[in-house]
This record gives sequence, structure tokens and C-alpha cells, in this order.
Amino acid sequence: MRVIQVAPTPFGPDGLLGGGERFPLELARALAEQLDCELISFGRRPGTFREPGGLRRRTLRPLGYLGGHPAHPLTPGLLAALAGADLVHTHHMRSAPSRLAALRARAAHQRVVVTDHGLQGDSWGGVLPRLFDRFLAVSAFSARELRAPPERTRLIYGGADLRRFAPDSAVSRRGVLFVGRITPHKGIDRLIAALPPSAELSIAGSTGHDPAPPERNYPVLLRRLAEGRRVRFLGPVSEQALPDLYRRAAVLVLPSVDRTCYGRAVRVSELLGLAVLEAMASGTPVIASRIGGLPEVVRHGETGFLVEPRDVGELRERLVDVLSQPALAAQLGRCARELAEQRFSWQACAERCLAAYGELLPMPVVQGSQIELTV
Repeated sequence: MRVIQVAPTPFGPDGLLGGGERFPLELARALAEQLDCELISFGRRPGTFREPGGLRRRTLRPLGYLGGHPAHPLTPGLLAALAGADLVHTHHMRSAPSRLAALRARAAHQRVVVTDHGLQGDSWGGVLPRLFDRFLAVSAFSARELRAPPERTRLIYGGADLRRFAPDSAVSRRGVLFVGRITPHKGIDRLIAALPPSAELSIAGSTGHDPAPPERNYPVLLRRLAEGRRVRFLGPVSEQALPDLYRRAAVLVLPSVDRTCYGRAVRVSELLGLAVLEAMASGTPVIASRIGGLPEVVRHGETGFLVEPRDVGELRERLVDVLSQPALAAQLGRCARELAEQRFSWQACAERCLAAYGELLPMPVVQGSQIELTV
């Protein structure tokens, strides 16, 4: 079986550093261990190379971007690049490459599936979803938000590299960690406000796609709120440095909100939360907002805590609980690692994908995972 994955933006310094970019790359790497898999993305540096693990990565140079948006690169080279695939797996259903790939796959009688990561846009009056044979959703919340047909929907969730992201008993833990894009819907302003007086906070991430004002000034607002507090802004963190950040943190916090500090309602927030999975794999407790797909990943009181979005008081209480009770934090971290090993590795995610692919094409029997494949 030959599978081609299509992602509109690459992950890394030449692309973006968000979960929607990391997901296709990590999934493709895990799939490449079991079948012929290629990942196509779009960027300024075109070319093809094969990773040591077997994944073939191809970058196409866009002729332009629809509406100037980085998720809508346009190039006729995509159509030729999809030739020979038994199955096409696109990411971000409403992205321009996903639309073109779905049309091309249908015309060539190829099977096509999609995993959405929250990109908004037009669905061609309901025609676009009909082009896909399966919706491989990262959470039940994501499937509901996308209004994916239940009979064609399978849950694959996501994962973490259990070898890279692993606890180290020789390393002491301290402080609070945030990893993600520095945008208002992440609720970092609430986290700074909830920080106990003596606690340290490290914020790792970049602003990503330039937002419109006033949200463009969000990093400035955060620095003002952090004055007089023990807050470090680390900026974009390299892939090599990220695992050490997780294993040294006492707790990871993902305080995403349904309404930003600027009053903007957030329609879709946290379909999954890859930073949460990577922290759990690292044996790090997680405090996250009870929002989106996060309650499907974080087990309240077992691997961490869930709090109401924008509730600064509740968030502060949970921070105090974890930071002041090392035994509790250690127990939460152990359970988090165990859950990651059982359900949230990239290998498990790949197995769920293979099971879904197998419904569409003949292939060797694959051992299923412990997570249900239907919504």
C-alpha cells in the first residue's frame, strides 16, 4: 500500500511550529515504519528527501496563496505528485491542497481520507465533505465540530514519541510550563494572573501567523502582566530542547479559553492538544481547561486536573495543589505516563489509521488499539 499525506504547511523553522503542523509529520513517520508513506507539504525550499526512518518528504513551491493565507498554497505540481497513491490522506479539510487533492483523488478513483485540525472556511455548500471516504478525527469533539458523518468517522486521536518524551528520575522538577502558540485563545494571560506568588513560569512558543490588531499586541500585554513575577519568555524552542523542558517542569498548563481577553468568542479551541500528550509522556502532570477535546485526554484527578476556562481562582488552586504536594504531583505524572504508553503513542495512532485504511483497501491485518474507532 502506498499512502500520500498532504499537509498545507510544513513543521519547523521554515514553516510553523503548531500542533496542526507537527501532527501530519509525526503520524507520517509512524506510518512509514509499516508501509510506503510520503508526506507532501508546501514551502519556499522545494525538494525531496528520505528520513532515516523511511519517510519520504516532499516540499512543493507554491505559485501563490489563496487569500494570502499560509494554509492555502496553490501549485499545479500537487496533482502530479499524487499519482500512484493507493490512498490520499489530507490534513485540514478546508485547505486549498486538501480540496484539490480530494477532487484529484475522486477523478483518479483513489481512496481519500481527511484529518481536520480546526481550519475554518467554506465547505462548498456541503459538497466538500462528500468527497472523503473517511474522516479520521483527532477527538470526538473534533468530529462533532466538523459535523462528520458518524458512519464514515473514525477516532485516531494523536500521540507522542515515547522515546523522545520520557521522564528522567535523575532530573529535579520545578516551575510551571506553557508550550504553544502565543495567541489570545490560549489564555496565557489567565495563567500569569493565576500564578502563585513564589512560582516560576516558563512560556515556550511563537506568535505564528500574524494576527490582526488588537490581538497583534498580545505578546506586549503578556510582558506587561508578567512584570514583577517570575516569568520567562523562551520564544520558539528547538525540537532538541523541548523534551528537556517537559521533564524538568513540575506541571504543564494549557489554559485555553472560549473567549479571549479582547472579548472575541473562540468558536473552536483545542481539538486535541499535542503539548498535553507530550507532557504526559514525559511524566508531567497537566492542568488544562475543560474545553474542546482536552477532557478526552486529561483524566481529572488521575493524570492532572481540568478547570473551567477563564476561572483564574480555580486555576490558582490547582497550581497550588500540584506545586505544594510533591507526592501528588509524582502520582499524577506516573499515571500520565502510563496512559500515554497505553493509548497516546504515535505507533498507537498509526495503528488506528491503518485499521481505518484497511476498511477501504485490502491490506495485512493490523493489531487494533484500545481506543474505539467509531464515534
